[in-house]
Amino acid sequence: MDFNNKVIWITGASSGIGKGLAMALAKLNTQLILSSRNETSLMLVKEACENKENIAVLPLDLALLDQMPLKASEALKFFGRVDVVIHNGGVSQRALVKDTLVSVDERLMRVNYLGTVALTKAILPHFTTHKKGHFIVVTSVVGTVATPLRSSYAASKHALHGFFDSLRAEIYQENIQVTLVCPGFVKTQVSMNSLTGDGSPQKKMDTATENGLSVERFVSCFLRKMKHNPAEIVIGGFKEKLVVYLKRFFPTIVRRVMRKIKVV
Repeated sequence: MDFNNKVIWITGASSGIGKGLAMALAKLNTQLILSSRNETSLMLVKEACENKENIAVLPLDLALLDQMPLKASEALKFFGRVDVVIHNGGVSQRALVKDTLVSVDERLMRVNYLGTVALTKAILPHFTTHKKGHFIVVTSVVGTVATPLRSSYAASKHALHGFFDSLRAEIYQENIQVTLVCPGFVKTQVSMNSLTGDGSPQKKMDTATENGLSVERFVSCFLRKMKHNPAEIVIGGFKEKLVVYLKRFFPTIVRRVMRKIKVV
């Protein structure tokens, strides 16, 4: 994967991993389209980036599924094409199943899964017409190994893996690629904004998140690993990488560990 001379559309670009990716990719020979719900924050990210003349801002709410075709059309007008979509937008969760309203489950699936699917379907005709394109999907280690307090978040990330694994097989002959990126704990505001059982934000930093990888380290690892054009990568600490390995080969051990693991 070479990002040189690529038009890259990043969702969830107003903070955290999305902001870090935008700032790093702006230093390369790229043109960026930055999206999230918060236009003011997107403008601040743009101002913090190098080569601002090559950056466009496109506000987007992943929960508004019917708007995705229009947003794709708007994105294509900025630079005449889109080469890479980095699906990074989403929301996390911190609540037990028994305490979580179904409306919260629905929101997590709508934003994390259906919004990403809708945007993918909106831009896919452009990729297939030009016989090239790349979907980079930032999911989570939780999309492979589900943990307590994240039931619907884990479900939404598992769903993304299933959808994009299927899509990868369908569009292989069209020269369109799919990469699943699975972060472990990364020090962002994700836990602060996580939904509790009634849908309100947690407004508290988890210890595990506080001790996670810095965004800068995550982005550096991402750029290095993407050079090998992987189908799936895990970026995290030793424990996160270990649990993914154990889930694949020793699932019984992982099930036992998950009963006692501290993930907050």
